[in-house]
Amino acid sequence: MEISPFYDKKFDCINCKEKFTSTKIRSRFIRIAEHESDFRTLYKQPEVNPIYYTVTVCPHCGFSFTDEFSPYFAPSTKDIIHEQITAKWTGRSFGNIRTPDEAIETYKLAFLSASLKKENALTKAGLALRIAWLYREIANVEHEQRFLTIARDLYTEAYSEGDYKGTQMSETRVLYLLAELSWRISDREEAVRSFSRVIEGQRLSNEPHIVQMAKERWQEIRELT
Repeated sequence: MEISPFYDKKFDCINCKEKFTSTKIRSRFIRIAEHESDFRTLYKQPEVNPIYYTVTVCPHCGFSFTDEFSPYFAPSTKDIIHEQITAKWTGRSFGNIRTPDEAIETYKLAFLSASLKKENALTKAGLALRIAWLYREIANVEHEQRFLTIARDLYTEAYSEGDYKGTQMSETRVLYLLAELSWRISDREEAVRSFSRVIEGQRLSNEPHIVQMAKERWQEIRELT
């Protein structure tokens, strides 16, 4: 019997506590083709793309979340979520195999959920960046640029507030993304400033490959301008 790349995983909604299942991808089927300069991963089998399934959407209340969401809800937050999401929710399920458009919808729901729940800027930046990647996949440049801008501004906030501390995101990586996204949205001044910060901090960095990427991007900018 042939094993499918997809399987159903059981979840408890972190908001309403109801149980449900949602589709995930078995890691052994994920085959990477290449990485783009803003860390977007391209896969050898485009339909077996784990990004499509990162967001979990509760079919009961509509709250949508990822593994990066905090389990803590501030007082009155759940009331706001109920008013803004659950009261308008029609019980739609995203638990099956997703199209690119459906994946975008799940991320937008997660971004709204994260904003209402007051997740930190780093978490919201990651969601916005992935929405931009999905728009790039379907060649929607206008919306890609919009969400790259949102992501850049949130990474700027995350860097200023130190949201990355204690996470898998290093200072080097946050600064690099801030620079790369600035370049992609044509903010050359901020791109140059942030790439320079990455390079200047190379002795303290544990990610020499990202420092090298910053040097290469900095050289490309010099050659283009």
